[in-house]
Amino acid sequence: MTTNHLKNQILKKQSFLCVGLDVDLEKVPTHLLTEKDPIFAFNKAVIDATNERCVAYKPNTAFYEAYGLKGWTSLKKTIEYLNNNYPDHFTIADAKRGDIGNTSSRYAKAFFDDMGFDSITVAPYMGRDSVEPFLAYDDKHTILLALTSNKGAFDYQTKEIKGKPLYQEVIEVSKSWKNSQNLMYVVGATKAEYLAEIRNIIPDSFLLVPGVGAQGGSLEDVCRYGMNQDVGLLVNSSRGILYASSGKDFAIAAAEKAKELQIQMKAILEDQF
Repeated sequence: MTTNHLKNQILKKQSFLCVGLDVDLEKVPTHLLTEKDPIFAFNKAVIDATNERCVAYKPNTAFYEAYGLKGWTSLKKTIEYLNNNYPDHFTIADAKRGDIGNTSSRYAKAFFDDMGFDSITVAPYMGRDSVEPFLAYDDKHTILLALTSNKGAFDYQTKEIKGKPLYQEVIEVSKSWKNSQNLMYVVGATKAEYLAEIRNIIPDSFLLVPGVGAQGGSLEDVCRYGMNQDVGLLVNSSRGILYASSGKDFAIAAAEKAKELQIQMKAILEDQF
């Protein structure tokens, strides 16, 4: 999927919401546990209920890998369902991969060719040759971890190197990598005050922003500091939508939570565009 297509979907739907599909079988409604594939049954219901309010879906692969082969099968069924039924939605494999070049090329093949995701999150710690294999794919996107929402981000990401915070150096250096036009960046909503500085470095790139809702991030602050002339934001919500209800009305409750966020986003877009 091209960024132009993504931009058009954002403006058409008046939403830049990404729904995180982080499925925990200990939290899904108990009536689904009798299904042959409860993870996929849960995802399918949530997707069908929320698709009109969002432009992207982001399964965190750890929540599937934890269940072994069955979980991986559920993930593959989920992405196939999205690609076949909602092909206008941007899909993100939240896998946080990153390894030496030949290993990264295998990761890229797995998630782009076999699974059919539009994008993947990648850790930049190992540098250029660990990321460029992902960037080599046309119309696929590599979402680089830049400044994350967890407390441990301050252990390294904000430490100064060459007179600037490490996260800024990572973003600056990444612009020199081959096919860097395929890069997007993860910036946590709980670090919204850093977004203005980040926008000075990458004014035109898309930012994936987790941490709104359950983690305490502010949608208004994210938009104030991070929105660009093309919107340039995908704001993720996972737990707040997925587990809005633990009963048989879980999909209806998820749709209502997605609607609440989309209405807020629409108001912001109408004010800005």
